[in-house]
Amino acid sequence: MSIVIRGGTVTNADRQFRADVVIAGEKIHAVAPDAEAPAGARVIDASGAFVIPGGIDPHTHMELPFMGTVASEDFFSGTSAGVAGGTTMIIDFVIPAPQESLLGAYKKWRGWAEKAAADYSFHVAVTWWDDSVKADMGTLTQQHGVNSFKHFMAYKNAIMVDDDVLISSFMRARELGALCTVHAENGELVFRLQQEVFNKGITGPEGHPLSRPPEVEGEAANRAIRIAEVLGVPLYVVHTSCIDAMEAIARARSEGQRVFGEVLAQHLVIDDSVYQNTDWDKAAAHVMSPPFRSKEHQAALWKGLQGGVLHTTATDHCCFCTPQKRAGFGDFRKIPNGTGGIEDRMSVLWHHGVGQGRLTPSEFVAITSTNTAKIFNLHPRKGVIAPGSDADVVIWDPTKTRTISVKTHHQNVDTNIYEGMSVTGNAAVTISRGKVVWENNQLKTEKGAGKYIDRPCFPDYWTAQERRNAATAPTGVKR
Repeated sequence: MSIVIRGGTVTNADRQFRADVVIAGEKIHAVAPDAEAPAGARVIDASGAFVIPGGIDPHTHMELPFMGTVASEDFFSGTSAGVAGGTTMIIDFVIPAPQESLLGAYKKWRGWAEKAAADYSFHVAVTWWDDSVKADMGTLTQQHGVNSFKHFMAYKNAIMVDDDVLISSFMRARELGALCTVHAENGELVFRLQQEVFNKGITGPEGHPLSRPPEVEGEAANRAIRIAEVLGVPLYVVHTSCIDAMEAIARARSEGQRVFGEVLAQHLVIDDSVYQNTDWDKAAAHVMSPPFRSKEHQAALWKGLQGGVLHTTATDHCCFCTPQKRAGFGDFRKIPNGTGGIEDRMSVLWHHGVGQGRLTPSEFVAITSTNTAKIFNLHPRKGVIAPGSDADVVIWDPTKTRTISVKTHHQNVDTNIYEGMSVTGNAAVTISRGKVVWENNQLKTEKGAGKYIDRPCFPDYWTAQERRNAATAPTGVKR
């Protein structure tokens, strides 16, 4: 069935304008004032609302095996919760165990994701190195539409990589025209600090932020950026949570280096006081890495988002229920790291961003959808309301108010880090692939309706980079 959205304000990252949106099949057919409705089309009135591209969450972990358990959210429940909040695509992570084939892990994750209700793609983590990893990276980019590789600089004795692996992978990505991403925390420092804090008798969730201070994130971010600079590869820094890491990104960008920064919605609005809660379960529910920071970091992150130092917003959606978190009762080092938020990201950002005058509606679209689409080579298929783009469309009601609660959310987890927060600005209707999947506060999702989306690499960037390097390379040394 065709759909015509009438009376709304189409809001893209570059402009806002009054137009109707005509959807035919899985694509946007037309965007024009007073567009003609195809015979039999359903007409949706969007008067007083914004018509925006579906949100893209570039950082989720559905049904992730981690720290001795498995994340409670699967690809169906997680993508369903996402569309309830206006997110119509995720980029999840394939994380091979050390010595596990990258290609084998990718195929395993693809199998898990077949139940997804909305579109998805994958970053693939490099957790070890040999010639087979190098070969698998080539196969993944050339045959499976993977254009980004993740590197964990933390989680020693698990998935952390050292500089040797980091450099080897960065160089291979350079050959392929792929984008490198990093979880920036100095894993060796974290490991030592965890031992030190625990040995002082600090065993509860309050020990978690003490073992991961801003400096360990700033050091790792700067190190990864400098390695990328030497090798001439672009870099994407995930979940930037502190001034230290953000300043490293800002410095690199001011020098002309191609570095992108991601920030989590929760790091913008929740501070480290949550770890002082005397209710162990409530404090543990907020254990994630990097941890929540003090308020001065929040203020700086907002400025970084406004000023273009940070480019995308994500959730790092990785849910563990209370019984799973209790595996770390008596030892904060064993609390599974992760929080939820895919359903709430966009409304939290609208309320605290647009609603507080920090962002314009177009800037909101940029940081929740368009920038991610451009960085990861999805644009203009995703991230814009335009003819020919995928019909992932949200009718956004700026007056719709709700109170976030575990009692009403659609996420498969028994806590909500935003519990009790009232937000104004929410998805009224969400359309995924041309089908209405959220309307009148009701989900209408179907298992398997989502599709895997290829993301081609960037060979043209590398060709230009090589030309530039050749033009500026010194030809000799005068003595």
